[in-house]
Amino acid sequence: MKKLLYILLLLIVFGQAPVMAKEWQVDPAHSGIMFDVKHIYSVTRGHFSDFSGNVYFDPDNPEKSKFEFTVKVDSINTGIGKRDNHLRSGDFFAADTYPKMMFKSSRVTAAGGNRYILEGKMTVKDVTKDMRLEFVFLGQKENPFKKNKMVAGFETRFTINRLDFHVGSGKFYDMGVVDKDVEVLISLEATRDK
Repeated sequence: MKKLLYILLLLIVFGQAPVMAKEWQVDPAHSGIMFDVKHIYSVTRGHFSDFSGNVYFDPDNPEKSKFEFTVKVDSINTGIGKRDNHLRSGDFFAADTYPKMMFKSSRVTAAGGNRYILEGKMTVKDVTKDMRLEFVFLGQKENPFKKNKMVAGFETRFTINRLDFHVGSGKFYDMGVVDKDVEVLISLEATRDK
């Protein structure tokens, strides 16, 4: 009997999952994943229109926070269908073979003020790499349209070398047509119940 009580006590003390921060629902209508890449001299801009995410965030306890995102590659849109189809092809994203890009955080830490460091793994095509991104927590307030909801804002900007993730063979970079560095802007609004 004592052994059984001891096992139950251990399960209660050590078996509980760590308390996560509150969950925020990403509002895709007011969020975006945008990118800029240089084409010879000009800048080509585009975005991904189909993405989802799980956001657990507490600005006062960032260690309890986590972020996970999935982006559907075939939702790429630069405003020109022929170019978008080329980007979906084997020359770049190979969207038929690798339909999703993913990011999963492993750690969130405060960096001072409203800035935070997000560490985790990003997977694009057949490559998974450790990433360290800084994001800005823009704040939270009552949603003006839904008094029983809170709304929060998040933003990050970073540069990624597309060749590190096998997005292209380097042929178009060597020709001086498409740069290897892609500037990414992720702007999110998310909501939760009060």
